[in-house]
Amino acid sequence: MESDDPTVLRVLAVTTDDIVTAIEANERRDVGAVLRVTPPFSGRMRARLHREGTEHGYDDPSPIHVPPARFVDSVPPFPSPDDTEDEIRADPETAYSRESHRRRHETAVEAWRTRVRESIRESVSIRTSEGPHEVRLALLG
Repeated sequence: MESDDPTVLRVLAVTTDDIVTAIEANERRDVGAVLRVTPPFSGRMRARLHREGTEHGYDDPSPIHVPPARFVDSVPPFPSPDDTEDEIRADPETAYSRESHRRRHETAVEAWRTRVRESIRESVSIRTSEGPHEVRLALLG
């Protein structure tokens, strides 16, 4: 049954990649990535990656925008290229090169993505006019 009331929502289906991608986009460039749930609302809905502020107003009810950091216990610090370079240069066993820097940074970013995936919660709180509403997560992919 569809409704204008978001509190009918019980399960939010979202891809793991959308959560990780949204968090990474915000960590790298603070682009306003959110996971959006578009009305009408029902018991099980899909949240999709969206960039907040790219729309031109909404009808009532408006979509729910969930900040991606809410989907995880905590967001680990994102590895910076500068930190990666410092690690290589501090390692007496490794000679610095652009290629070693690129490879080491790619490895650091992939490890960060893994940590984010491993910290995804079982539920998330969404904001409604009635106050916070907890929904269970169903991870896709």
